[in-house]
Amino acid sequence: MTRDDRPHALSLFHQQSPDWSASSADGLEHAVVEVPLDYSVPAGERLTIALSRRPASDPGRRRGVLLALNGGPGGYFGLGRRFPAALAATPLAEVYDLIGFDPRGTGGSTPLESHIVPRRMPVDSRPPDSVFPEIAEEAREREEGNRRGGGTRRPHFSTRNVARDMDVIRAALGEDVINYLGYTYGTYAGAVFGAMFPERLDRSVLDSCVHPDWTWREQLMAQGPAQRENVEAWADWTALRDRHFGLGTSRVAVLEAVEEAVTHVGALGDGVRLRTLLDSALGSRSADRAGWENLGRLVGELRAADEPAAEKALADERIWPPEETGEVRCGVLDAVILEKDWPLELETYYADMRRFRAQYPYGCGVTRAQPLPGAFRTFTPPEPPTELVRDGYPAGLVVHADGDPIDHYPGGAALAERLGHRLVTVRDCGGHEIYAFSRNPHVDAVVEAYLIDGVLPEHHLVCPNTVSRPDVPADDRGERSASPGGAASPAGSDSHREGRHA
Repeated sequence: MTRDDRPHALSLFHQQSPDWSASSADGLEHAVVEVPLDYSVPAGERLTIALSRRPASDPGRRRGVLLALNGGPGGYFGLGRRFPAALAATPLAEVYDLIGFDPRGTGGSTPLESHIVPRRMPVDSRPPDSVFPEIAEEAREREEGNRRGGGTRRPHFSTRNVARDMDVIRAALGEDVINYLGYTYGTYAGAVFGAMFPERLDRSVLDSCVHPDWTWREQLMAQGPAQRENVEAWADWTALRDRHFGLGTSRVAVLEAVEEAVTHVGALGDGVRLRTLLDSALGSRSADRAGWENLGRLVGELRAADEPAAEKALADERIWPPEETGEVRCGVLDAVILEKDWPLELETYYADMRRFRAQYPYGCGVTRAQPLPGAFRTFTPPEPPTELVRDGYPAGLVVHADGDPIDHYPGGAALAERLGHRLVTVRDCGGHEIYAFSRNPHVDAVVEAYLIDGVLPEHHLVCPNTVSRPDVPADDRGERSASPGGAASPAGSDSHREGRHA
């Protein structure tokens, strides 16, 4: 195909007309559109993208389409099409056609598969140096399974191509512009779309954000400090209630009690797994302010528990990543994270693993610092990542909780600054994906005023967390700051400046 033929070939994708069919299972309309596997060769292999739609319930007030995306990197597996149903109870459903889609390779779209490589090593939040080479070898084998399953198609499963697919969806819907609501990975995809197609983006909200300058490895590793900060916040609260918990009267003392519990369960019969489950519990449960009392009781109990008691206490905890069964799995995440460079020297990973083992063992622990398939990347990305800029589309909103354990708060602050968006910080909150899912009326009101009425806050805002800490009295005069309450406040106020990331 010549260069002159390429625009015509692409225009054929934009001229599609989706054939919508209603589903009684979810009350949504469903359709598919076709996109090129490789946009530089639009006459080549095609993929299908699965769509869903919930038409605006008040046609007289309709102001276009709202496209939503989250998860990943690369998108969750089938959740994309469920977004219109998840947002159906919000006022957005009155004025927007809510559009969901499964990004290329996921859910109901044309799949990208990887061959599953059985795990030999148990997931360990604090592995010894002696097993580092075996962990690296498993990552190499996983990338080889990716190569066998995805072959030469893998380089085309990238965020830039997700953005191009979004533009095909826009055109196929007959819209000049889209409005956009992105969560987690969807914040990055939305920012890339805005940089690539600024004239095609109207209002946008980015919730729980990816940092504009981090590689995917840096983004994943940032979970270590994020989860450590939540554990330390819990330890500070617990230290003020030593008569209730008996874990110590300072942060240092409480964290020493944590290490006693970790050491104790690590010495039991299935110690590696139990220790990893406890570290995982510390990372996940410290994010939930309402669960702080239960976490304090758990640590106290596990300092002297026998193996059956420890198993029972940690029965509800899950190790990430889950064990995989069968022959193939979705390979999109392992492809998308290769669009940015990874270190080539294994000692870089080993040094970070030692540091994480000592400082950031909570949550996913060392698994975020150890070699992943990117260390053994089997393809060179066909194009560099997009430089994120806002030039030609309106300022929007960035929403981020200061204690988000998955996407570290500095990412949201940096993305808001880079794009000139208003930053809505949720204070003293370990939430992730806030709008419409965390039941925070302050955030919901700000987002809906913007997306529906176009009212953008004049300044950055700080909203309170609506998940209260447990009602456990402090030993003496109580905490300096009360449980969250009140309405949003300007980011320039004292309440914003005292936030640890401000």
